[in-house]
Amino acid sequence: MGRQIALGGLAGSWTALVVIVAGLVLANGGATPAASAKGESADTVSIAWAGDITPGSRYGLPPRRGRALFEAVRGPVSKADLAIGNLEGTLSSGGASKCGTEGGQCFSFQAPPENAQALKWAGFDLLNLANNHAFDFGAGGQEQTVAALEANGLEHTGRPGQVTLLRRGNVSIAVVGFAPYPWATDLRDLAAVRDLVVQADAKADVVVVLAHLGAEGSDQSHTPEGTEMAMGEDRGDSKAFARTAVEAGADLVLGSGPHILRGMELYRGKLIAYSLGNFAGWHNFSTAGELSLSGLLTVELSRDGRLRGRNRFLPLRLNGAGVPGVDRSGEATKLVTRLGTEDFEETALRLLPDGSF
Repeated sequence: MGRQIALGGLAGSWTALVVIVAGLVLANGGATPAASAKGESADTVSIAWAGDITPGSRYGLPPRRGRALFEAVRGPVSKADLAIGNLEGTLSSGGASKCGTEGGQCFSFQAPPENAQALKWAGFDLLNLANNHAFDFGAGGQEQTVAALEANGLEHTGRPGQVTLLRRGNVSIAVVGFAPYPWATDLRDLAAVRDLVVQADAKADVVVVLAHLGAEGSDQSHTPEGTEMAMGEDRGDSKAFARTAVEAGADLVLGSGPHILRGMELYRGKLIAYSLGNFAGWHNFSTAGELSLSGLLTVELSRDGRLRGRNRFLPLRLNGAGVPGVDRSGEATKLVTRLGTEDFEETALRLLPDGSF
């Protein structure tokens, strides 16, 4: 959301978290196995990344149990072997909102658990839960969210120490998520970031790192040096985090949180996408000016984590309701290239006019 406030009452870090996923009990650093469902090429994997997704909230519920959000983008999302999105909010019912009776600067998102069906229908395979809205309705809301995802065959990652393992063809993939909150591995702790990525790298051919980080809003399209703040929160040093992840073994770093497009870079040959903006949200995201611009990033990686030939940024634009559609003008493509050139210089990723690279 355009503005959020810090969540209280959960200070400190969790040194142990037990997650039950697909019938297995996992402790810190454990792995979440997932069966291969796609995978057309035995030795490469295509991975799609969408930005922030809110499948419904108190600001409105999209028609057809959420499917109305994804009708125009279902095709490109579902083509990837592994399609990932950042789930902003909960799939739950009941419970107390973090906002209480507050309005103004506090936003909490809760969609019915059955709206998880729309995410599966749209082609998503895995959702990131490492973000500031994962605890909008407390631990109970998050547990309901996990249950709703799993009931619909959707994987998830982002809880402390969680490594989610998947396989597509002959390629094994580890996905980990980070955020500056106690219900995720803290991206501000670079030693912890390094340790978890190293663990993931030991378990799989390809390591994908997801992160919810950085300042947010219409004036935050540049990726700065140093710590970023938002509503009094320390949202981490985006560049230091992403580059630490790559140095530890990440093959792909995918960011969310600023709610606006940012540039991309190739650091040590690995792609870092700092923000794709908002992907879909029913009447809860601002769509003024550049906040309406979005994209779907699809990359192809070989078993050794190298980028292969079929890579593309698909430019999108959200309408006034927050529903994405393909933007034939390519405005988002031009913006991402310009921002990358200005922020990263020699490591900038420069997109071709059709979004390929």
